[in-house]
Order: sequence, then C-alpha cells, then structure tokens
Amino acid sequence: MDSFLDFEEPIMALESKLEELRHLSDGEGLNIVEEISRLQDKIERQLKNIYSKLSPWQKVQVARHPQRPHFLDYMSSIVEDFVQLSGDRVYADDEAIIGGLGSLAGRSCMFIGMEKGRTVNTRLRHNFGMARPEGYRKAIRLMRMAEHFSLPIITLIDTPGAYPGVGAEERGQAEAIARAVSAGLEVRTSFIAVIIGEGGSGGAIALASADKVLILSNSVYSLISPEGCATILWRDTQRAAQAAEALRLTAEDLIGLKIVDRIVEEPLGGAHRKPDAMAETLKQALVEELGNLDDSDSRALVERRHEKYLAVGAANHI
Repeated sequence: MDSFLDFEEPIMALESKLEELRHLSDGEGLNIVEEISRLQDKIERQLKNIYSKLSPWQKVQVARHPQRPHFLDYMSSIVEDFVQLSGDRVYADDEAIIGGLGSLAGRSCMFIGMEKGRTVNTRLRHNFGMARPEGYRKAIRLMRMAEHFSLPIITLIDTPGAYPGVGAEERGQAEAIARAVSAGLEVRTSFIAVIIGEGGSGGAIALASADKVLILSNSVYSLISPEGCATILWRDTQRAAQAAEALRLTAEDLIGLKIVDRIVEEPLGGAHRKPDAMAETLKQALVEELGNLDDSDSRALVERRHEKYLAVGAANHI
C-alpha cells in the first residue's frame, strides 16, 4: 500500500520499516523472520487501535480512499460473465452509472452501480461517479428489464452525489432521480442495495430504495456531504468534521436509525487493504440476503418495501 490517510501516520512508519526489512532480507540473504513477524504484529495492533475509534470524519476519509474497491472491481471479482448494457435510449450513455447482467454464485442478476474510476482518464470518463440524468434513466431501464425477466437487482453505491452541472439540470436531473427512486420502490423483483463507499445525497438514494440496504462498515451515507453541509450552515468547509458528527452518517448510526438493514464488516484497516477478502465477504452477504428474499411473491415484496420506508420516516421524524 502506498497511500495512507493522515491519521494512519504511525502505521505508515511501521510499514515503511517492514518493507525495508523485507528488501534487506531478500537482497542479502539475511534471516530476519522474527523481526518481520514482530513488526507485522505491531502493525495489526496499531490498526485495531486506530480503526476501533474512528471519528465520523475519519470514516468519510476511509470511504473516499483512492484505493478502495469500486463497482468494476467487485464485478470482476464476485460476478461471472458480466455483460454491460449501455444507454438510456433517450439521450446518451452515462458511464458514471454502469449496469448489466451477470451471475452471482450461479444465479443471474441485474447489477447496477456507480463507478468513480481510478486513473485520471477513467475518473474523467466516469465523471468521478457523479451521474447525469441519462445515468439514472439507464438505471430505470435496467430495473424494468430485470423486472420483466424476474431477475434480482443488486446496486452498488459509491458517489459524492449527482452531477450538479447546468447541462444536467437542463436535462431534468431532479426528475430523473425522483423517477429512479420511484422505480426502485415499485419494481416487482428482489432488490438489494449496498453502500460500498460514499453514499452522497439524492444521487445515492436514487439507487437505494431497495428491499434490503447493506453498508460496508467504513462506508458513509447521508443527504449531503460534510463539506456541503458545513458550507450551508457555517459558510466554512473547514468545519466538515463537525458537520460529519452532526449528520450521523456512519454505518453504526444508520443501523440504529433503521436507514440500513445490515453492516458488512470490512477487513482490518479498511476494504482497500484486503480487497479480495472484502469481495468474498460481500459475495457471501449478497447470496444470503437473496436467499432470504426468495420466498416472497412480487406483490408482497413491493408492499413490504413501501412499509419499510414509511416506517423509517415515522420512526425518525424530528
């Protein structure tokens, strides 16, 4: 790993020393196994200590980590025969939202998710995971296709929010998001949403009106980013950490508020440290949740979905 967050400085120093020892051992044939083992144990203790008491703002930073697994990473690791389906059949193909058919543990599903990109070129192509109206209209089209063929829908959500540009507003951004939420509430097939990183604003909610909403343990989910909240309340983005505390956006907060249904635990130190292990854990959780929804007929699914979100509003009114 070559990208550390500011609160991970003690770990960075230890891992740098560990790399030096490994290089020394390889290069000079020295046997320093015990020292390497001691350092590895110390790193693990430091990780446990730091990650056991992350603040909400620190969790936001972990959720935004540049090496955190994205939608396409999970598609390549847990889904077989993924076939991408493009375009909204109205205006264009928005690559901030990607969708298609694939097989999860032998079961055909419709997968839809936000992709942020990783290099400069892919980040620009995917617009940093900020979808335009055509992206949400593509998602609606794929939800309806899944309903037609009685395929479960799985959405993976990782976005700072919908794209706020003038062109997006001119093409009906708010209307597209509202229709995506409505489609999710009404679609007559099993629907599972997972917050895999940053679940920001209506851009995230558009793909999260599901039967079950899962969240990775270091992910966040809120109506506005901490920076946006700080700007509105105090006209000062430097107070983003304070805003993060007030927003109650962590997985623990959300499970208590009954906004999400299940926390999927990440490997020690975050999903970016062991992406393969994270993918396997997420796969198991999805298979289990799909199995729990199998016995429901389509009408009962929709009715329960409506009741679920009406209950959230009633339970958490201010």
